[in-house]
Amino acid sequence: MPVISFLGPKGTFTHEAANKMGDNLVPYCNIPAVLESVDTGEASYGVVPIENSIEGPVGITLDSLAHKFDLKIFKEIVIPINQNLIVNPGTTMDDIKDVYSHSQAIAQCREFILENNIQPHYAVSTANAAKSIIGDKSKAAIGNSKAAELYGLEIIKPNIQDTDNNETRFVVVSKDDHKQTGNDKTSIIFSIYEDKPGGLYEILGIFQKNNINLTKIESRPSKKGLGKYLFFVDFNGHRDDETVKNIISGIEDNTYFLKVLGSYPEFK
Repeated sequence: MPVISFLGPKGTFTHEAANKMGDNLVPYCNIPAVLESVDTGEASYGVVPIENSIEGPVGITLDSLAHKFDLKIFKEIVIPINQNLIVNPGTTMDDIKDVYSHSQAIAQCREFILENNIQPHYAVSTANAAKSIIGDKSKAAIGNSKAAELYGLEIIKPNIQDTDNNETRFVVVSKDDHKQTGNDKTSIIFSIYEDKPGGLYEILGIFQKNNINLTKIESRPSKKGLGKYLFFVDFNGHRDDETVKNIISGIEDNTYFLKVLGSYPEFK
């Protein structure tokens, strides 16, 4: 049975996503550690968040895939994120002075926190936040129902996120990407020549000429100075498709850095 690493501890939303891959799950303390476990062969697959519909990309995941690890995206998993206010049994809203959670969860519930005049504090994960408040009625945590269940806590206010359509996209990474399914996406990273006007326009034109739809484009600092960027692009098709092969070849001719992050089934 393959080992599946994930951003832990148990009770996080990543744990929920990893459950869709199997039962042989091993938690790791941070995203680079998950990726390293796959890189070294400790795990066959690793599950990490890559973007949220409210807060956008998870920078450490993108940066790690770009700069540190030569891994491939094998699959994507999208789950709805319902954030809950978690407390010790018997706690009332008047008791709560402080709330703890992961920075993304805090950001997703900003309006609720302000309206209730609660002081936010960052934690390594939503599950760690839940564990840290045990026994103190002045503290609450934000997380999923599994975290409350694991640590003997209660949900005093469900679904406190600022918007209802809150979703997080997770990627399953491996040493190899997925075989063609006929319903695939490909993810790439590239950098354009800084002294070439219209460089990004030319790259986007390659997709347009081949009638290939972009599903995402995101820029990130290249870490090589101000004004220097990496572009992360998701688009329809598998890299073994002839059209996609031509696109990748065309992009390679017009960039000084190109990395194919993998081809995988599009989540439906």
